[in-house]
Amino acid sequence: MSKVRELRDAGYLYDGTADEPELAAERTKAKDLCFEFNYQTRPSDTEKQKRILDELLGKHGKNPCILAPIFVDYGYNVEVGDNFFSNHNLVILDPAKVRIGNNVFFATNVTITTAGHPIDAETRNSGIEYAYPVTIGDSVWVGTNVCILPGVTIGSNVVIGAGSVVNKDIPDGVVAVGNPCRVLRKITEEDKKKYLVPPKCCQQQQ
Repeated sequence: MSKVRELRDAGYLYDGTADEPELAAERTKAKDLCFEFNYQTRPSDTEKQKRILDELLGKHGKNPCILAPIFVDYGYNVEVGDNFFSNHNLVILDPAKVRIGNNVFFATNVTITTAGHPIDAETRNSGIEYAYPVTIGDSVWVGTNVCILPGVTIGSNVVIGAGSVVNKDIPDGVVAVGNPCRVLRKITEEDKKKYLVPPKCCQQQQ
């Protein structure tokens, strides 16, 4: 393992501009697989999509559904659980681990980045950067145009509102929105009554 990768994976600052053939080859492989998935695979060819996801992602559960395009840095650091769904234009910058639980839904234009750069300009301009893992629990819905930043943990049974920038941990069982993202309220049994349910006669016909 290269020294840069060793520092990166341990959570230390590392030189992101270093000439590291191993890491460069891994990134190129991921970009090629994304290109094949996004632009050389028909949406109807679900078998080919699955084969590419098997090679691209570090781990995935049952029934993954990702609508092209998807973009990743390495891919092998991304782990998703059962019934994962992502709408179009998912971006995951994954020099560090991204772990996503079961029954997680992403709307369009979701970005997860584990990569960051120092605030101090002199350090930043030297090419130094960091990578902190992101964890998302089970049964989470992430709205459109959400950005999840390095080091964040989102609990289970959570809704992240559209346009949010998540820069701090979010607990279980809440609706959270805004920039920066904040807890708006708890999710309760009353939320089950919010939407219209078809009459029983209509349900039987479905």
